Amino acid sequence: MALHDTIEQTVTGLGYDLVEIERTAGGLLRVTIDMPYVAEAEQFVNAEDCEKVTRQLQFVLEVEGAEYSRLEVSSPGIDRPLRTEKDFARFVGELVDLTLKEPIGVLATAGSTISANQKKFRGTLERAESQAAAKEGAAIWQIVWSDEPPVKPGHKISKKRLPAPHQALGFTLDEIHQARLAPVVDFKGRKSKIAKDAPALEEPSQSEQITDQSEKSE
Repeated sequence: MALHDTIEQTVTGLGYDLVEIERTAGGLLRVTIDMPYVAEAEQFVNAEDCEKVTRQLQFVLEVEGAEYSRLEVSSPGIDRPLRTEKDFARFVGELVDLTLKEPIGVLATAGSTISANQKKFRGTLERAESQAAAKEGAAIWQIVWSDEPPVKPGHKISKKRLPAPHQALGFTLDEIHQARLAPVVDFKGRKSKIAKDAPALEEPSQSEQITDQSEKSE
């Protein structure tokens, strides 16, 4: 059985979702897990969950004869990758960083920050409104944002100033190189249902991933 299938069966068998598997040149095997999605319920992976999966994976991988020097099981972090249709459905309404496989390929319109060679965007994830288009294989997801510049602290906005129009980018999963939750937090934790006023991001910053590490026992 392939390593990916072995790990996925083990993780799901313990009641978790497999987010991704990474292998480094140094022999590190990194497995990212998450709690299964339950609507309107906040569930988070903790250290005990990671330890539970680590112990079971160490046993299974030894039986399978998998080669690795160190095993690390971790939670997804605030910049969780989005890979499947289920992931996108789960995080509708959240702010995401999106990188396309190919540039957008259209010329920028007046007042827009979109250029023909742009591939990276930040916006609020939505389902496409046209179900008919989805059935025909067109984009079924979109991100929405505004080019409104951020307001400086203490600066008052004129009531006469017209708000910048919202922009939308439709896409299919096949067109995506990478998609992640945008690493935006407040004192109460991750903001959900972000408003549609986040600017497009040409180069998303990398956030630190907080992981619970477990080394393979000798």
